[in-house]
Amino acid sequence: MPKSRIRKKADFTPPPATKQATNIKLTNRSWVAPVMLALFLIGLAWIVVFYVTDGKLPIDALGNWNIVVGFGFIAGGFAVSTQWK
Repeated sequence: MPKSRIRKKADFTPPPATKQATNIKLTNRSWVAPVMLALFLIGLAWIVVFYVTDGKLPIDALGNWNIVVGFGFIAGGFAVSTQWK
Protein backbone atom coordinates (compact mmCIF):
# COMPACT_ATOMS: atom_id res chain seq x y z
CA MET A 1 0.00 0.00 0.00
CA PRO A 2 1.47 3.37 -0.94
CA LYS A 3 2.24 5.86 1.76
CA SER A 4 0.11 9.00 1.66
CA ARG A 5 1.73 12.36 1.22
CA ILE A 6 2.07 14.54 4.28
CA ARG A 7 0.81 18.06 3.71
CA LYS A 8 2.96 20.68 5.21
CA LYS A 9 0.97 23.47 6.82
CA ALA A 10 2.16 27.02 6.56
CA ASP A 11 3.58 28.48 9.75
CA PHE A 12 1.27 30.81 11.61
CA THR A 13 2.09 34.44 11.19
CA PRO A 14 0.19 36.86 13.38
CA PRO A 15 -1.59 39.70 11.62
CA PRO A 16 0.19 43.03 11.66
CA ALA A 17 -0.61 45.18 14.65
CA THR A 18 -2.67 48.04 13.30
CA LYS A 19 -4.06 49.15 16.65
CA GLN A 20 -1.91 51.32 18.83
CA ALA A 21 -2.17 51.45 22.57
CA THR A 22 -4.33 54.27 23.82
CA ASN A 23 -3.28 56.27 26.81
CA ILE A 24 -5.65 56.03 29.73
CA LYS A 25 -5.94 59.33 31.50
CA LEU A 26 -6.44 58.78 35.19
CA THR A 27 -7.87 61.65 37.13
CA ASN A 28 -6.52 62.63 40.49
CA ARG A 29 -8.76 60.95 43.02
CA SER A 30 -6.73 61.55 46.14
CA TRP A 31 -9.76 63.07 47.86
CA VAL A 32 -11.81 59.85 47.80
CA ALA A 33 -10.14 57.88 50.59
CA PRO A 34 -10.11 60.70 53.18
CA VAL A 35 -13.73 61.67 52.47
CA MET A 36 -14.85 58.04 52.58
CA LEU A 37 -13.13 57.39 55.90
CA ALA A 38 -14.39 60.67 57.34
CA LEU A 39 -17.99 59.80 56.45
CA PHE A 40 -17.62 56.33 57.96
CA LEU A 41 -16.17 57.72 61.17
CA ILE A 42 -18.72 60.55 61.47
CA GLY A 43 -21.57 58.07 61.02
CA LEU A 44 -20.11 55.67 63.56
CA ALA A 45 -19.43 58.46 66.06
CA TRP A 46 -22.97 59.85 65.57
CA ILE A 47 -24.53 56.47 66.42
CA VAL A 48 -22.17 55.80 69.36
CA VAL A 49 -22.77 59.25 70.86
CA PHE A 50 -26.52 58.75 70.50
CA TYR A 51 -26.41 55.46 72.40
CA VAL A 52 -23.94 56.56 75.05
CA THR A 53 -25.93 59.71 75.93
CA ASP A 54 -29.26 57.84 76.02
CA GLY A 55 -30.63 59.87 73.12
CA LYS A 56 -29.77 63.34 74.47
CA LEU A 57 -27.06 64.05 71.89
CA PRO A 58 -26.16 64.76 69.04
CA ILE A 59 -29.58 66.33 68.23
CA ASP A 60 -32.21 65.77 70.91
CA ALA A 61 -35.12 66.83 68.71
CA LEU A 62 -34.52 64.04 66.21
CA GLY A 63 -34.98 61.27 68.76
CA ASN A 64 -34.44 57.85 67.23
CA TRP A 65 -33.96 59.43 63.79
CA ASN A 66 -30.37 60.07 64.92
CA ILE A 67 -29.69 56.43 64.03
CA VAL A 68 -30.92 57.08 60.49
CA VAL A 69 -28.66 60.14 60.25
CA GLY A 70 -25.66 58.07 61.38
CA PHE A 71 -26.40 55.34 58.86
CA GLY A 72 -26.88 58.05 56.24
CA PHE A 73 -23.31 59.20 56.80
CA ILE A 74 -22.13 55.60 56.53
CA ALA A 75 -24.14 55.09 53.32
CA GLY A 76 -22.56 58.27 51.98
CA GLY A 77 -19.16 56.76 52.69
CA PHE A 78 -20.09 53.70 50.66
CA ALA A 79 -21.34 55.92 47.83
CA VAL A 80 -18.04 57.82 47.78
CA SER A 81 -16.11 54.55 47.84
CA THR A 82 -17.41 53.71 44.36
CA GLN A 83 -15.21 56.52 43.02
CA TRP A 84 -12.03 54.94 44.39
CA LYS A 85 -9.66 53.53 41.78
